[in-house]
Amino acid sequence: MSSQAAYTAALIGTGRIGFTLGFDKKREQPASHTMALRANGRVKLIAGCDIDATKLADWKRYCGRVVTYSSYGHLFAACNPDIVVIAVNENAHLETALAAIRSKPKLIILEKPVALTMKDGLAIADEAKKNDVPVMVNHERRFADDYAVAKSYLSKIGNVQSITAELCSSLRVYSKKDEATGEYSLLHDGTHLVDIVHYFLASLRTAVADDDACKRSLLYDMSLMSVHRDDTDASVVRNVSVHFVSDFCPDVTIKISGRSRFFSFDIDILGTEGRIKIGNGYVKLYKREESKLYTGFYSLVRDETVVVPKKTRYFSNMLHSAVEFLDGTAPLASTLQDGLNDLDILEQIRASLQDAL
Repeated sequence: MSSQAAYTAALIGTGRIGFTLGFDKKREQPASHTMALRANGRVKLIAGCDIDATKLADWKRYCGRVVTYSSYGHLFAACNPDIVVIAVNENAHLETALAAIRSKPKLIILEKPVALTMKDGLAIADEAKKNDVPVMVNHERRFADDYAVAKSYLSKIGNVQSITAELCSSLRVYSKKDEATGEYSLLHDGTHLVDIVHYFLASLRTAVADDDACKRSLLYDMSLMSVHRDDTDASVVRNVSVHFVSDFCPDVTIKISGRSRFFSFDIDILGTEGRIKIGNGYVKLYKREESKLYTGFYSLVRDETVVVPKKTRYFSNMLHSAVEFLDGTAPLASTLQDGLNDLDILEQIRASLQDAL
């Protein structure tokens, strides 16, 4: 433990992102809130909560000297941690976040997406404002070193012409029957896709005229380009491609596939003088140079001068960012408003899918 003042933390939800992903040997570690909290010398993990007694017992055995609770009500009645981490399923975000906010910790770290619906998200935001409780949303790529490198390279590719963000998995893109749980990729993983587009677009914004500008999505004029339904159930969407425009990019396309037999997450940013391609496990940067193939032409070539980090440190950086905020040395890097802006876009897409079914 550092000699500097430590912050106490409690974890609500000891499932995958809360705990067990920390044992995945293929993932960069730490890959769960538990492991990140325990690895940070400025934070002391003191308590945990889960309605699943078996999961909670396993977490207790691993963490040792912590106190466990079967409900967040018991937790908040018994202790007052500085940081409350909410890592429960999406359908429990609203009630859990409201209870956590009313306990008035110094900071809440809320797993993405903010909530199942914009209505619920706004209710969380209203309660946070009423109680003056800051909320950080764990959109992990905002904290990753490789995305920071890609963001810094934006200034080298000229005017951004297009951004294409694509997610592929086997999970259905959307299904009406799954709205109550959020178990569809538009919400579950699509929130990461929309958020990282917002992350890049925000870095292109040179100035903000007023505070209200930060409360609006940087995407508008949505058009649904294509929808593919499940072959056996027409109420299930398996592919969607959506087009937006932005003040900072004329062409933004978001594609989600729910019938791929693999998982991928890819961003392609095309500029007038270069290109950025980034996704899970890779960063490729391109610059404009005189062509070796055609006289009088220029081509894009890989820029090998930029050092790309071998580790992203996404979870460690997230918690470090939270500590810096509590120290008063940095603003929140992923705000509740950021999460609401993402949710707004997801709801627009969902509404169009509902109309298309």
